[in-house]
Amino acid sequence: MFRLQSSKVLAVDMTGDAVKAKNGSMVAYDGEMAFKKLSGGGEGLRGMVTRRLTGEQMTLMEVKGHGTCFFADRASEINLVGLQGEKLFVESSNLLATDGGLRTGTSFTGLRGASQGNGLFTTTIEGHGQAAIMSDGPAVLLRVSPQYPLTVDPGAYVAHQGNLRQSFQSGVTFRTFAGEGGGEAFQIRFEGDGLVYVQPSERNTIAGDV
Repeated sequence: MFRLQSSKVLAVDMTGDAVKAKNGSMVAYDGEMAFKKLSGGGEGLRGMVTRRLTGEQMTLMEVKGHGTCFFADRASEINLVGLQGEKLFVESSNLLATDGGLRTGTSFTGLRGASQGNGLFTTTIEGHGQAAIMSDGPAVLLRVSPQYPLTVDPGAYVAHQGNLRQSFQSGVTFRTFAGEGGGEAFQIRFEGDGLVYVQPSERNTIAGDV
């Protein structure tokens, strides 16, 4: 269903089924398609309450029809993730599209979300199917094991999956060395067993400050 037309364009072949995608990310389609705007931040009453509390600005649309629909967003690199019942955690700004059958929601992530100005929650995707996530430059997939925990700069974090514990620690960010940081910077530490997606370019944050 999901395939890469290029590294920056996602093609989704549909035969009457649906896909959820970032609002405004459709660049072309052939065949017959219907579009419907969805509320972001999760489904149901809990999602609604979460959006009101956090100011989450994630907005999705549902595309349903027969044919092929093409998606892209600001020439970002696109990465396909296959889910077999597990849960994927992804920054809202890095989510491009999911299979219509995958469940989307929100998860508390603490200070990292607050410092980046996008609420205290990260988007969760769960079920069986495919998701497309974006990165500024080709994403790097890093393994975390009990013997080898991983520390990530918050501006480079894209997504993670697996049995991972997430915590925050004081430290420096890449921008601190460039003289662009201020205040007390922090890093994200992952422990356990899983995978973390990082991008080779930092998104605009408030210097990763607490």
